Amino acid sequence: MSKIRGSLATALALALCSSAAFAQELKFPVGEGEQFNWESFEEFKSAHDLSGQKLTIFGPWLSADEELFESIVAYFEEATGVDVDYTGSDSFEQQIVIDTQAGSAPNIAVFPQPGLAANLAEQGHLVPLGEETASWLAENYAAGESWVKLGTYADKDGNDAFFAFPYKADVKSLVWYVPENFEDAGYEVPTTLEELKELTQKIVEDGETPWCIGLGSGGATGWPATDWVEDLMLRMESPEVYDQWVSNEIPFNDERIVKVIDEFGWFAKNDDYVDGGTEGVVSTDFRDSPKGLFAVPPKCYMHHQASFIPGFFPDGTELGVDADFFYMPESSEKDLGKPVLGAGTVFAITEESEAARAFIEFLKTPIAHELWMAQSSFLTAHTGVNTDAYANDAMKKQGEILLEATTFRFDASDLMPGKIGAGAFWTGMIDYVGGKSAEDVASDIQKEWDSIK
Repeated sequence: MSKIRGSLATALALALCSSAAFAQELKFPVGEGEQFNWESFEEFKSAHDLSGQKLTIFGPWLSADEELFESIVAYFEEATGVDVDYTGSDSFEQQIVIDTQAGSAPNIAVFPQPGLAANLAEQGHLVPLGEETASWLAENYAAGESWVKLGTYADKDGNDAFFAFPYKADVKSLVWYVPENFEDAGYEVPTTLEELKELTQKIVEDGETPWCIGLGSGGATGWPATDWVEDLMLRMESPEVYDQWVSNEIPFNDERIVKVIDEFGWFAKNDDYVDGGTEGVVSTDFRDSPKGLFAVPPKCYMHHQASFIPGFFPDGTELGVDADFFYMPESSEKDLGKPVLGAGTVFAITEESEAARAFIEFLKTPIAHELWMAQSSFLTAHTGVNTDAYANDAMKKQGEILLEATTFRFDASDLMPGKIGAGAFWTGMIDYVGGKSAEDVASDIQKEWDSIK
């Protein structure tokens, strides 16, 4: 039975119930619903009788996300008889380091930042998942080799091994717009990066403003610009160059990186292209920046942001009707396929057990994905899932973007050292929009990187 860690109110409510209430109720009855691959559940169940065993999982999910994850865990418990204890924390990144070093690690840790998992693998605190699981991932995830690479790190002896299984993804390669505004103006959704730039110029020629961009985010101000640069990097350079940039195998001020930063500047450093002009780009909070899409008349026609941004749209906005999105298109001038920038979580074994191995096997089943897809806030690159299981058309459309990807790369700033990805890169982009040259900004970031090596 799951021992759910929640609020005091939840704990008190549970205390008033009978002991039977502690069992996690299944969200969807087993065998019901054509959108679910129950056969994969039954096959997994028949191969895993682990009654009486315990499994501890530690991760970053709290509140609604914790409840959603617990709803998936319940099916693993139902199939195996394992007693799972999930604990969520808003200090996960700090606590998992403490726990692994103290020898009190959970069986499984859920990492929102693969870079942290890589650090722990190098220190000998993660258990390799094996070549068989890596091969399965390569064959059963869209852009599978990209996902294998995401979970492959050097061990304590410096040898590469596959340590982290990706589960639950987010898509960042999205451009949001209001269909009615496009229709009224006669604009069509661009299908190439070149068409996107042509549309930007066309909107200006029509006397309108094409983009809303806001980089404000309190102490994290600047991060939306890093997403722009990362997305453009995947459309201007190969995935290998992206990886070399992330690891600093090539310097931050490499001419290719400087060129990509200036490509972002083409959009953001032109007063005619952005609502509020260049000054507004820096001063506008990212949460407020999409509001211009919904003004009458519109203050802008497009907004580049990740899949979470509808949470900041006006109340009552219906996705697919009042607002929609399109894939940030690839360049027609370079043969780089359909790259997707995103984020997500990876699962790693930090304390070996039979139940921990079984849970990783469970994450391979389509049903483990479809059950969360049918609720909310879950995307997957698993090619074996039924996309009709997605809770709404917007999620299904984003999921299909993942399935059509030829390359997936994780947010670069989350993979870089903290002082760079969550420091010098953020502030550097503010300096750039404020007037500093791309070359000077990139050189300053590289100097900071050199200082921490």
